[in-house]
Amino acid sequence: MENAKYDVVVLGGGPAGYAAAMRAIDFGKRVCLIERGKIGGAGVYHGALSSKTMWELAQRVKNVNEAIVSVGRKQFEVSWEEVKKTLGEAIFERRFQYSCHIKLLMTERKDLFTYHRGHGKMLTPHQVEITRETGEKFCVDTDYIILATGSRPNKMASIPVDEKIIMTSDGIEEMPDYPKSLVIVGAGVIGCEYATIFSNFGKTKVYLIDRADEILPFEDDDITKIVSDNLEKHGVTIHHSAQLVRMEIVDGEVEYEIDCNGKKEIIRVEKALLAIGRLPNIQNIGMEELGIKLGRTNKHIGDDDTQTNIPNIYAVGDCSGRIMLVNMGEIEARHAIEKIFDNKVERLSYDNICTIMFLDPEVAAVGVNEKHCIKNNIPVKIVKLDYSVITRAIAMRKTEGFFKIIVTNDNEMKILGMRVVGEHASTAIQGVALLIKMDKGIAELSELIHPHPSIVEGVQECVRMLLNRSIFKSSVFKDKLACYSLVDGVKTPLQRL
Repeated sequence: MENAKYDVVVLGGGPAGYAAAMRAIDFGKRVCLIERGKIGGAGVYHGALSSKTMWELAQRVKNVNEAIVSVGRKQFEVSWEEVKKTLGEAIFERRFQYSCHIKLLMTERKDLFTYHRGHGKMLTPHQVEITRETGEKFCVDTDYIILATGSRPNKMASIPVDEKIIMTSDGIEEMPDYPKSLVIVGAGVIGCEYATIFSNFGKTKVYLIDRADEILPFEDDDITKIVSDNLEKHGVTIHHSAQLVRMEIVDGEVEYEIDCNGKKEIIRVEKALLAIGRLPNIQNIGMEELGIKLGRTNKHIGDDDTQTNIPNIYAVGDCSGRIMLVNMGEIEARHAIEKIFDNKVERLSYDNICTIMFLDPEVAAVGVNEKHCIKNNIPVKIVKLDYSVITRAIAMRKTEGFFKIIVTNDNEMKILGMRVVGEHASTAIQGVALLIKMDKGIAELSELIHPHPSIVEGVQECVRMLLNRSIFKSSVFKDKLACYSLVDGVKTPLQRL
């Protein structure tokens, strides 16, 4: 049988691969999308959608209990069966959208779009072999290839992961009930998110193993302190500066030994979760045979603005190993297609990436943080505003948190980064992200009228503080407001009224 010919073949049907295929259709190109598992990938299953659905539900439980327990009412509980039902509904809704969309495309735009369920492997830079679950194999020809094969949870060779007792994010949602106790290995974003979720449900004693002195070691200390304090307030035991000596399954439970600054401790819990990052899925896709180079860590695909060392092959999303976020995977995929078919020359910028950490409270971030500026000796001005002076936060009775905006230490005061910690934090970063991309200062923000009452008004007040036009004066309201320069690692308060 003669091989089908396409303008572009996409390996992987997760968020990045799907975005690449859809953007290629926009240009009227023939595209073949290959996925060996489920369309949507980790963006739908055992990843962003499912974990955030759990987080939303856990937050509601926590918020209800904060309101009713204080007045003497019995604590509100949600059964694990109800949690799994909600998860199933959310996943089904997204999966149904994808499946219907694909079926309609294959009917209404079959001239442009083809979808194959199976494993794709590059034989040459212009030919891909597809192996179905039945073992049937066939090949397709193409002008370009987009690698969007996603990632999987990282594991440790010394720990026996069975996805039932010792789990990764692939197995945590499949438990038959809440565990009575759970240890989480890894205090990065994923580990802290799951610690937040299970502690907020109030049915599980959570332990968190943190190799560093503080959780979220890449973030500023004032952020990690709020998150850490809230985790401990909800009963989480954080093993700081802890080295995991061993972890094994004993009598159907998990026994682990840690070493905290020379002091060893053995603890028995019901379940364990490994949250130690993710690894790109780049095995058996023909990389070695074609000579596609790896990145600096030799664990992901190396690329130059999404393009590999083979000019017609591109790598996007988790497999590129840059930033493993759904939104970045989609942006990289669209960028690659635009480079190929629209001759786009502007390089993709990673300076204004918006991220949300689903913790307690919520953390939103864009651009650099204070820790980065100190490490790289970048002179900046920093303004910090407490949530307790924001009208919307007061109305919600959610006054824990702060805004922090970082600008250049000059008269232009171009925005370099922002962190928001607190309720609705994620609603406040988009405008600032746009200004970072545009390389603009705070003048534009100072003229923008924000809706009232809203959390985003915190941005406005931060800008006013930098311009010495604030409603509250930082020299007076010192426990709520701060405005200072940071030069050579030294903080100096800015002279304000």
